[in-house]
Amino acid sequence: MSRISIKICGLSTPETLDAALKGGASHVGFVHFAKSPRHVAVERLGQLVARVPGHVMKVGVVVNPDDATVDMLVGSGQLDALQLHGSEPPARLLAIRARFPALELWKAIPVKTAADIAGAAPYNQVADLVLFDAKTPDHADLPGGMGLRFDWSLLSEYRAPGPWGLSGGLDPANVPEAVRVTSAPLVDVSSGVESAPGIKDVDKIRAFCKAVQSL
Repeated sequence: MSRISIKICGLSTPETLDAALKGGASHVGFVHFAKSPRHVAVERLGQLVARVPGHVMKVGVVVNPDDATVDMLVGSGQLDALQLHGSEPPARLLAIRARFPALELWKAIPVKTAADIAGAAPYNQVADLVLFDAKTPDHADLPGGMGLRFDWSLLSEYRAPGPWGLSGGLDPANVPEAVRVTSAPLVDVSSGVESAPGIKDVDKIRAFCKAVQSL
């Protein structure tokens, strides 16, 4: 059985969350960012995380959050990790960690070139996990979840100093090749298991989990 961790991100309904859990996802992600079609309000988030068993990590995805947003999402103790998907500097992660030392902090790194991979270095000592995602166009409203992918070979020789994951344009058909090229220990999917932006597809979620577990 595969030891690759699976994160299904952008979940917003009980049905699709249950599909991810039944499929064997190790992590489930909930987006709290108003511009995203996957945005989940705090009240809805509470209803969803209540369905998640303790062995599955609950990850909140935010973009350049202020302290009030972090407090609102994390203060209730419902999340296991916070994924920072904006332009947050390492100092911001340190500030959040000082207030919530038990919380895992993930940092998404937008990638287009090898220099972007190298640019993750300042986060290696402050983030619990670095997530390499495809860089979106300069004027895009969303920092991720657009179905874009980057050249996976940029990670073929990557020697990680800590936990990391791969995101960006993954789907049930291409995730085996992505893992073969990168040896990613964690794969993160959102748009690749949707029928339309923000609309998760139960069958695609199952297919993605099965594809990873077959590796």
